[in-house]
Amino acid sequence: MSDSISPAFSLEFFPPRDLAGQERLVRAAKQMLAIQPKYVSVTFGAGGSTRAGTADAVRTLRNLGCDAAPHLSCVGATRQDLREILQAYKNEGVRRVVALRGDLPSGMGGDAGELRYANELVSFIREETGDWFHIEVAAYPEMHPQAANPSADLDHFVAKVKAGADAAITQYFFNADAYFDFVDRAQAKGVDVPIVPGIMPITNHTQLLRFSEMCGAEVPRWIRLRLAEFGDDKASIRAFGVDVVTELCQTLLDNGAPGLHFYTLNHAEAPLAVWKDLSLLD
Repeated sequence: MSDSISPAFSLEFFPPRDLAGQERLVRAAKQMLAIQPKYVSVTFGAGGSTRAGTADAVRTLRNLGCDAAPHLSCVGATRQDLREILQAYKNEGVRRVVALRGDLPSGMGGDAGELRYANELVSFIREETGDWFHIEVAAYPEMHPQAANPSADLDHFVAKVKAGADAAITQYFFNADAYFDFVDRAQAKGVDVPIVPGIMPITNHTQLLRFSEMCGAEVPRWIRLRLAEFGDDKASIRAFGVDVVTELCQTLLDNGAPGLHFYTLNHAEAPLAVWKDLSLLD
């Protein structure tokens, strides 16, 4: 792989809920600076429930020298809410956002906000701020869990790109073929922005299955069986997880993926272990 097409690496963190979480975030971010990430993203709770926390975490990460991209969800938000958030980030010099539809928090009922879909949010950001923000959107190689079918899901993705997205980050997956098939189908519909695979380290069996059930990511049967066999042997689970995820990442990079986006869960050990196994760390 020549320097001119070197892959870009990025990281996702979530806003800490307390002082211990804040310390863990800073510690993990400092460790992960070895990757020299192109940017880091910070998640946004259902219905904007972590709005202040997201902004605080973005400041923290920017102070560490990272280009930080806040997630921005339109669910449960008015246009004025979104306008104020965008202006605040613009005032602070933030140049990148991750635009998502988002989820309604439990108990919110049917108040989905004034913008219902991510493509509407992307259009709104462009109308309000022009080209100030580099906009990332989500992609689902194995289909969004609420989509009617793969073709409809792909059409939703294409609409987000046409609305003005600059790049996409995928939901995590463990089947490289699903990613390459999605990219091929998207490009056939005229999509030419980078589609960066999202990578989830494997460190906890029950947590992985719970996350995957919620987001529609398939954990292959052979991986589930091996993880179940390890039981409570955390060291074996982590070692197995590093091997599986490293092989996946290598396959993706060898076949033209434009980079990798690591879902860190605010821990550096597993992503760094994968990184080192890929021989990408000087």
